[in-house]
Amino acid sequence: MDKAQLVETWQINNRIDLYLLDAISETYLADALASKGRDVGKQFAHIHNVRLMWLKVAAPDLNEKQTKLDDHVTKDLLKMRLTESGLAIEELLSRAVDNGGKVKGFKPHVTAFLGYLLAHDAHHRSQIILALKQSGKKIDQKVGYGIWEWGSR
Repeated sequence: MDKAQLVETWQINNRIDLYLLDAISETYLADALASKGRDVGKQFAHIHNVRLMWLKVAAPDLNEKQTKLDDHVTKDLLKMRLTESGLAIEELLSRAVDNGGKVKGFKPHVTAFLGYLLAHDAHHRSQIILALKQSGKKIDQKVGYGIWEWGSR
């Protein structure tokens, strides 16, 4: 298992989350899907808070310095917290590789855990993009394509 590639894949994913956040106006954080559910800001907060849920189980020491987000968020706060939790998850992945590929509380192994995290974040990025589109605030086409440019993020 190549630890550097596993960690780099996570880093790219986190940069894409931040890239999307950066492309969204602060005023759009309150936009939600037409079918209800979390607004854009709460979607980003949820991404962060799920990371903390896993850190609490798998690496409590990495969770100690983290702060859970509530419903009142700003772009700056989201960026800071997603960066912090992203670094903590990076360390969790690194430790898991060193621990024979095991993540406490998750089966079967660290590669599947990374897949889970990527799928979770991507699902919520899609929810964010759809909420903006339904609110008449479609993201810029460059950003829409940019979230797929893993080789340059």
